[in-house]
Amino acid sequence: MGHIELRDLDDDDLDAVFEMMRDPEAVRMAAFAAERPDDRDAFDAWIARERAAEDVTLLVVTDRGGFAGTAAAFTVDGDREVSVWIKRQSWGHGVGAAALRLLISHEAERPLYARAAAHNAAALAVLERNGFTEVSRSVVYAPGLGREVDEVVLTLVPALDGY
Repeated sequence: MGHIELRDLDDDDLDAVFEMMRDPEAVRMAAFAAERPDDRDAFDAWIARERAAEDVTLLVVTDRGGFAGTAAAFTVDGDREVSVWIKRQSWGHGVGAAALRLLISHEAERPLYARAAAHNAAALAVLERNGFTEVSRSVVYAPGLGREVDEVVLTLVPALDGY
């Protein structure tokens, strides 16, 4: 999948990111999305905070040069986490797996963690194909769905990842 690349997020990408993150099916699958995905002011405030944070790496995933999603690394309670969000039109084409592989190859810290809604079998498969293993499950509130869901926490440890 040499046509998948990561690059820095630019101001010109914000409209595409907003549209991707408000897609109803994507919100349903991600679950841990914005409570009001159509609220552009809230999105703009959130993305500005993320871009300003020193511990956040926010990248654009491209497929043959075109916008395909985002990839991020950030720290939560001292743990380094990764996340990939791929626009629906690119689902099922290996874009998420390739983007995650690129992201974890650039993140030196181990272990890395990732989270996914238990109902998001595709996201869990992408994580597992990239060497992540489940470490816990819990029921947590999912703002994008407005209800509690099962969340799976996975980790990528140094001995398993080969990066």
